[in-house]
Amino acid sequence: MSEQNGRSEGTDAPAPAEGVVTLEPEETAGGSPEAQVAKHLRLPVLPLRGTVVFPAVAAPIAAGRDKTIKAIEQAIAGDKLLFAAAQLDATVEKPDPDELYRIGTVCRIAQMQKVPGGVQMVIQGDARAAALEYVERDGYLEVVAREMDDMDPLDAEERAFAALYKEVHERAAEVSRLRGVPKEIVDHLLGGVSTPGELADLVAFYTELEVKQKQELLETLSVEARLRSLLVHLQKQIGLLEAQEEIREQVQEELGERQREIFLREQMKAIQKELGEDIDSQEANDLRERIEALELPAEARQEVKRELRRLERLPRESAEAQVVRTYLEIVADLPWSETTEEQLDIAHAEEILERDHYGLRDVKERVLDFLAVRKLQGQLPPPEAPAADAQEAEAEDGEDAAASGAGADGPAEDAERTDAEETGAGATDAGATDAEEVRGYEDDRAGETLLFVGPPGVGKTSIARSIADAMGRKYVRVSLGGARDEADIRGHRRTYVGAMAGRIIEGLKRAGTKNPVFLLDEIDKLGVSFQGDPSAALMEVLDPAQNAAFADHYLGVPFDLSEVLFIATANLFQQIPGPLRDRMEAIEFRGYTEAEKLEIAKRFLLPRQKRRNGLLPDQLEVEDDAVRTIITRYTHEAGVRNLERELGSVCRKSARRIATGASEVAIDADDLRELLGQPKVHAAKKMDGDAVGVATGMFYTPVGGDIMLVETRVLKGKEGLLLTGQLGDVMKESAQAALTFARSHAGDLRLIKERLRNHEIHIHVPAGAIPKEGPSAGIAMAVALVSALGDHPVRHDVAMTGEITLAGRVLPIGGVKEKVLGAARAGINEIILPAVNEGDLEDLPDQVCDQLQFRLVETLDEALAVALANGSLEAGALAFSEDGRDG
Repeated sequence: MSEQNGRSEGTDAPAPAEGVVTLEPEETAGGSPEAQVAKHLRLPVLPLRGTVVFPAVAAPIAAGRDKTIKAIEQAIAGDKLLFAAAQLDATVEKPDPDELYRIGTVCRIAQMQKVPGGVQMVIQGDARAAALEYVERDGYLEVVAREMDDMDPLDAEERAFAALYKEVHERAAEVSRLRGVPKEIVDHLLGGVSTPGELADLVAFYTELEVKQKQELLETLSVEARLRSLLVHLQKQIGLLEAQEEIREQVQEELGERQREIFLREQMKAIQKELGEDIDSQEANDLRERIEALELPAEARQEVKRELRRLERLPRESAEAQVVRTYLEIVADLPWSETTEEQLDIAHAEEILERDHYGLRDVKERVLDFLAVRKLQGQLPPPEAPAADAQEAEAEDGEDAAASGAGADGPAEDAERTDAEETGAGATDAGATDAEEVRGYEDDRAGETLLFVGPPGVGKTSIARSIADAMGRKYVRVSLGGARDEADIRGHRRTYVGAMAGRIIEGLKRAGTKNPVFLLDEIDKLGVSFQGDPSAALMEVLDPAQNAAFADHYLGVPFDLSEVLFIATANLFQQIPGPLRDRMEAIEFRGYTEAEKLEIAKRFLLPRQKRRNGLLPDQLEVEDDAVRTIITRYTHEAGVRNLERELGSVCRKSARRIATGASEVAIDADDLRELLGQPKVHAAKKMDGDAVGVATGMFYTPVGGDIMLVETRVLKGKEGLLLTGQLGDVMKESAQAALTFARSHAGDLRLIKERLRNHEIHIHVPAGAIPKEGPSAGIAMAVALVSALGDHPVRHDVAMTGEITLAGRVLPIGGVKEKVLGAARAGINEIILPAVNEGDLEDLPDQVCDQLQFRLVETLDEALAVALANGSLEAGALAFSEDGRDG
């Protein structure tokens, strides 16, 4: 048992356990207090916080509250008796009668000493008592109490009770032993007990229990019941103390093993030193030799030498030594001077691009142009700026006034300033011209970072790998999707636990060369958080004027990135921050046509899926019609990623057939429903015939183009324009512009004037669950409006796109290739385009151009003449025929 000091007062006393429920005297375990023969007492009350006092136990108490001090003074003035009762809530400073338990202990003040802030005393418990009534008396609480005697067993010599008494005695001694109480003290305390009731009260007081649990023991008058309840608490204490002891022994054992290991290592180090085999020195020497072999800049070499000296002084087992060693190993692994010899053979590069990719003609042309420029730049002699003696001296000192392939405008400007100062009247015309040529050369080096923008699955990443193969460089890829911390790019400072270099340095370490092709994938998906903006850190990486001395926080020294060819990929150009976009040259991947997807599937996707599914080339044959059906009915994308997944499903189903006995499998379009299930894509188709108030527009999405129907109805009612179909603000404004044009040209358009007054015009674009936005639906809305207001039928085989103005002019739009391909898939025969977009037709495949007829228009009258079945253009003016369309 441990020494335990009960406290009733004191501002610094810790808060005890949570308050317990007040027990009325008649609810005690020992029976009704009225059944006990006892005398009534009128005593001052001593409220206790965080402890319970038991009979036959001496308890030290500190008191400081005014009411308590007055109660103690009253007791001293009388027979020195107090009624000690525990508070229900130990945090209450001024308890009233309802805040005190009803069962307490009659105590005698044995010792008392005044101290600053109150008194300290020792009280001796005499007997249990039940509070019959609490009374406020002259600034303190007084109680009318009745003493309560213990209920002894009928036969104290009974074997069961004797065994219980002995068990409690032994368990109490065991708890004391586990708590480290000297045996002499335990024997003295337990040896002074004469009755079972006194033993139960003594052990209950010194056992670490909550106030509520101790109060329950105090209220239990039956000695046998009290002993049994106490035995349960003792057994719990023993289990807890044994577990703590086991944990303590394990910790001591681990600490002992660690100290023993440190001692043995020190001995081993001494022995190895005597034998000339010092491992620490050997590791430090190996690191020193590796670092000495590196061609480090002066600043980096100075920092590395300083860290080497620190490593030699630090104990090998210390955490700081591990951090320094890791840093030096990363520095030694970086390619400070290692480069891969570049091979820029344009014909070979074109061969690789054609071998690895089908289609993407514009992209391949732009990549080959880029490689050709790099080849010629590498053959140019270094530029020579007009150099004064002072500038030549600066160049000799390492200022690099005009280094080939790097540098900014600063050195050339310094050259001009030096010349001007020497002549006293500014630079000569020849000097200025030379300086401008130098600046022009350096600016040509800017923008070397390529940005591939396009939908998923169009070949952006694979084109980057092909560029690396064509140049003979190493290839390394880093995905930036979801990066939200600036340290992902620049690394962590070494002061942080678990610090590491940024992704750029780690990528170069993997590449093992300082001039790899470095792919920054998903650059449009960078995040921003309170830890910094990684896109801002990337600006230093991608800027040729800065990346020659890229500062990674972990390295702490500049690293040259000027020879790295960075290529970034993105799905959405607009999501890249403007300053970062400015440092890259965008190449747009617009996606593949159906014919291109068919060829890609036959050349690349299907053979690859056959190999992945264990099929020989001649074991599975997929007809072209089946592939076309998969393209149009089971996928809807600009790239070929989902197409490859569906082909993989076909190959797996075929592999199952071959594994169960078939020698070969042939798949046609009719087999796809059994293999792939119901078609997943329901492509839009043109209308069956001409209709009034319905025009066919075209739209663009990241997965390709398609057609949409613009429906217009005119109803009697309140005059106004109703727009439905989740239209964006720009489309709503296009509808307003179309209506204004129609009203202002009602006579020329042969509109029914009654429909312009007291009628509601409703324009709806189907697929209402899909938001729609953009100005290119202007022509379609105008045609649908004019058709509905004038009963002019609209041709069902004509699709149109273009922005309109109030004056009836047709403005250019984007995404022509995707929109035309979508219209061709829908069966459209004739397409209306803005005349300004004529150049975009060169991007279309020849088979598409042969299939469609294009009408280029500059005004809305020209568009209406083509779109309306009864419209025509005569002498530059719109005309209508009564029966059908004029030839």
